Amino acid sequence: MQRESMEFDVVIVGAGPAGLATAIRLAQLAQEQEQERMICVVEKGSEVGAHILSGAVFETRALDELLPNWKELGAPLSTPVTEDHIFYFNGAESARRLPNFMVPKTFHNEGNYITSMGNVCRWLAEQAEALGVEIFPGFPAADVIIEDGKVAGVITGDMGIAADGEQKESFEPGMELRAKYTVFAEGCRGHLGKRLQDEFKLNDDASPQHYAIGFKEIWDIPAEQHQPGLVVHSTGWPLNDDATGGGYLYHAEDGQVYVGLIVDLNYANPYLNPFQEFQRFKTHPEIAKVLNGGKRVTYGARAIAKGGFYSLPKMTMPGGLLVGCNAGTLNFAKIKGNHTAMKSGMLAAESIHEALTAEQAQTELTGFIDNFKASWLYDELYRSRNFGPAIHKFGTWFGGAYNTIDQNFFGGKLPFTIKDQTADYASLGKASTYSPIDYPKPDNKLTFDRLSSVYLSNTNHEEDQPCHLKLQDADIPLTVNLPEYAEPAQRYCPAGVYEVVEEDGQAVFKINAQNCIHCKTCDIKDPSQNITWVTPEGTGGPNYPNM
Repeated sequence: MQRESMEFDVVIVGAGPAGLATAIRLAQLAQEQEQERMICVVEKGSEVGAHILSGAVFETRALDELLPNWKELGAPLSTPVTEDHIFYFNGAESARRLPNFMVPKTFHNEGNYITSMGNVCRWLAEQAEALGVEIFPGFPAADVIIEDGKVAGVITGDMGIAADGEQKESFEPGMELRAKYTVFAEGCRGHLGKRLQDEFKLNDDASPQHYAIGFKEIWDIPAEQHQPGLVVHSTGWPLNDDATGGGYLYHAEDGQVYVGLIVDLNYANPYLNPFQEFQRFKTHPEIAKVLNGGKRVTYGARAIAKGGFYSLPKMTMPGGLLVGCNAGTLNFAKIKGNHTAMKSGMLAAESIHEALTAEQAQTELTGFIDNFKASWLYDELYRSRNFGPAIHKFGTWFGGAYNTIDQNFFGGKLPFTIKDQTADYASLGKASTYSPIDYPKPDNKLTFDRLSSVYLSNTNHEEDQPCHLKLQDADIPLTVNLPEYAEPAQRYCPAGVYEVVEEDGQAVFKINAQNCIHCKTCDIKDPSQNITWVTPEGTGGPNYPNM
């Protein structure tokens, strides 16, 4: 197929915190040295921020370096954290607030801000464009150009392909965006990043990446229940012994709260339904007292790369770099990845700038590794290296106790190495050893069903297009996953994409791809590793207004 081609110095895939920080830093360095730089950012969402979902309590450390005058520039950071509450929910009705000495220092949020990262990214995009960066929303990077063992750019997705693979009248082929260097900032479980890690064997010296699924709803609540700046975290119920993870409730601006649950995807019980666990979480008195009388505004879910230091892949390859959550730079000890993603992008920009100044193209940026190891980002991830593995191996209580001692008294430098070498999908147990979980029906006041929730995510896909959830073997859901695992895709998907239905007396595995909110959980948790998420047609997916 003949494709149009455009040439750039740098192409960046993804307009999230990592990608936009990369673009801004590159443009700043070029401007300082009066150099011309052609920098392009492609974003699969309908607009910048449309696919961004984060808690979020934001640490400004990287932003302070990138744009020190961010307050004067109007950054949407107006709700500083005023107080931290950490609870252990020891049942559906009871809770114990933990004293500070029992809480790792990394959970304290003095100096941080409660914010919408979608809005922060929209603002960052404005700063990038003011520096001359070109940003193209609605153009998913569907494939990588690899020539002579080097990354040479990306190909954007074709438009106007029918579900049967035939070209419609509206067909437009994707474009080749060629670059001297390409930065992959797709976020957690980026599909091109996944391919590159296989192609260039970037994971050979790393532990398996580990993931969680994070849910979030925004609620308008009565004024008397609102405490701007209050941050609430919890552990324990409803997950208890079935999974590790925890809940959060952040009091944001304008009478709104952000409420959510994070469920680690290494759980064993195939009957566990993370969405239903989130709905149950909201009924706990400590959460319900804030939400009662309020109105749910929006809903979303997204996978979180939480493996940390030992799961970091090699981030460089000839002509390319992985940054941010695509590489797994999130610090799960803080439950924060935005400042780390931004710093990784800034380090990438500085390495690329050095290479371009030396008139190098499509080389392997080995200097990035040296810069990374000399940075506060490396030090922060190293100090938190055992946090996630300790929880996985020893459970919430004993793992939490280890982490509190390690972080509070030793600054993350206890001389132990704790690793989790079991991939999340491989931890799922057989259905025969578990009993189905009877979840309560939604009350439509605090708890809701999946389809009404997806409606609030403003998710939209052109129906007559190829399914972007690819099965390597179409028989496996019914011949392997159903008898052995009760087909867990019916439960782990937060959007009701997967169903087993009966048609003409036969079981049929149905994929409702139009519901997909791009969380990537199916790509991660499917026990047969039979599902591959690829980009749908441009602008498809959720359209989050301020997540």
